[in-house]
Amino acid sequence: MKFSTMAKDKKSKKIPKVHKDLEGLDLSINSLGKVQSSIDIDKINTFLNKNVSDKKLNQKKDSEE
Repeated sequence: MKFSTMAKDKKSKKIPKVHKDLEGLDLSINSLGKVQSSIDIDKINTFLNKNVSDKKLNQKKDSEE
């Protein structure tokens, strides 16, 4: 009895469009599940704090008023 094996499709690695402040960003997950980044995580967090509003904090402020 012969079994055919299907090769996994390798996705071509496209470079996604990113904000100019995050040029060169490359995220990956290693075999242990840890996120690895080409840019320091503190720089990413600073960028997100400056450019993205937190929906949970906005809802909390609205409910307090």
